[in-house]
Amino acid sequence: MIYNSITYVTISINVSVSSTAALVVKELSILLSLTVYDNCSGGGLLSYSESQSESITGSPASNTNSDVPAKKKVIVLGTGWGGTSFLKDLDASLYDVQVVSPCNYFAFTPLLPSVTCGTVEARSIVEPVRNMVKKRKGDIKFWEAECLKIDHANKTVLCRSNIGNNLVGSGEFSLEYDYLVVAIGAQVNTFNTPGVKEHCHFLKEVEDAQKIRRAVIDCFEKAVLPSLSDEERRTNLHFVVVGGGPTGVEFAAELHDHFQEDLVNLYPSVKDFVNITVIQSGDHILNTFDERISLFAEEKFGRDGIKVQTGRRVISVDDKNITMKAKSTGEIYSVPHGLVIWSTGIATRPVVRDFMEQIGQGKRHVLATNEWLRVKGCESVYAIGDCSSIDQQKIMDDISAIFEAADKDKSGTLTVAELKDVLDDIIVRYPQFELYLKSKHILDLSTLWKDSEGNYREEIDIEGFKMALSHMDSQMKSLPATAQVASQQGEYLARCFNRMHQCEEHPEGPRRFKGSGRHTFLPFRYKHFGQFAPLGGEQAAAELPGDWVAMGHSTQWLWYSVYASKQVSWRTRMLVISDWTRRFIFGRDSSRI
Repeated sequence: MIYNSITYVTISINVSVSSTAALVVKELSILLSLTVYDNCSGGGLLSYSESQSESITGSPASNTNSDVPAKKKVIVLGTGWGGTSFLKDLDASLYDVQVVSPCNYFAFTPLLPSVTCGTVEARSIVEPVRNMVKKRKGDIKFWEAECLKIDHANKTVLCRSNIGNNLVGSGEFSLEYDYLVVAIGAQVNTFNTPGVKEHCHFLKEVEDAQKIRRAVIDCFEKAVLPSLSDEERRTNLHFVVVGGGPTGVEFAAELHDHFQEDLVNLYPSVKDFVNITVIQSGDHILNTFDERISLFAEEKFGRDGIKVQTGRRVISVDDKNITMKAKSTGEIYSVPHGLVIWSTGIATRPVVRDFMEQIGQGKRHVLATNEWLRVKGCESVYAIGDCSSIDQQKIMDDISAIFEAADKDKSGTLTVAELKDVLDDIIVRYPQFELYLKSKHILDLSTLWKDSEGNYREEIDIEGFKMALSHMDSQMKSLPATAQVASQQGEYLARCFNRMHQCEEHPEGPRRFKGSGRHTFLPFRYKHFGQFAPLGGEQAAAELPGDWVAMGHSTQWLWYSVYASKQVSWRTRMLVISDWTRRFIFGRDSSRI
């Protein structure tokens, strides 16, 4: 479906009418709106409307109404998946919204590996933030700056512009907030490995992908120089990928395709010197996927000539060699390289770490929120995306309160029927309860009432209730740091903000087992829609809901359709599709720009 383009033409005419006899001078503003709807066939529909508005000067509407309460100030830090999803769904007319980010664009990060080899151009996967916010209901202000510090006590954020110093004016400023949404993502985790920051390339931002693209071409251009020996050529054309997760595997596959389909024809003299190696500390690459996908990926890489070294831990990197240790034997050895891509996970940013120290979370690895995405210990601060993790409430911590709420007759014992009366609230508040029942294939709650010998009991006391539910917290799992999670969190939080006033008066959440009443909102619930792993050669693997696993050429076309549909605008959607088409027809561009 292609939306019709819409053009608005507005003409304002000020008419001044005077009468020397008895009429009072008045000024009319007549708005003539001409709206032209251009459709795909080139035809058009012209509509005309005329309306009378109040005078521009002295209008009662232009005066500030002191009785109207000031809008709450909402500061959003970051324009990644979480921040952008929040802004897209937020009714900004309800709040005074300000956005702070060092990037004035949103980047479709799952396609960054494609940018590294020119399969997709960098500008095809980015959408300017101002383009997105101007289409939203209400006024959203955007500041291109980096957040330096979150002052929780004074509810302010200190920011500094990263724009060049040759421009006049101070780049530092502070903003006050009533609500703060932290969505600034995470940084690359180097695990304090010596030489990584100095000699490795990362693949986290658009700028990283552009640097890698230039570096790959540099390796080939240097290798073909007549002054180099064969050993030097082999070193320069050894590409090492540290990390066997989705990003590292997809980059290795993209680089292999780039070489086989394009560079081998441009640099035929060095085609026998190219090597690609993937280093993984675990036993398999793509270890977060189904085991069948991991084995399929390793077999395909083996056929393509991509070396996969598992059970290896990198201990240092310098400008010429990467040193690693084999976990099984303890052997330490070095391998020469031309280019190293480091893709081994994420770590907390310094500004978030400082904030965690302020609120008593300094010993944690990541910022903790509750099930409503509110930062623990902060009533007015929310966190979404890679910078945070949901700390799910344990059933065993509330087991006494749950028992008391279910025991309506205060008999000190609990029946299955009494538990069913509060079952819906339990499942909403503690999702691990339902996950446990599904994992154990329990269809009848009376199964939980059986004793250690398998005998059914009509009633159980508090100790029996604790025993019945003791293993349910084992189903608790942290959500992965993916774009899919951040996007859903942003959408959920925006819905909560849009309905905050309504839900405060009429709560929609589950009952409070510790305390009275109900929670204001339903807690966040992540819904997994599957994940892809492009493996090169127009083949991909997919893990979809319902334990469905797909691999091969047809899955690659499914990947194309899903990633095209997930673009944030029709502009980027068309650019990405045109880049894929261009690559099929003309190949990738190997220019070093």
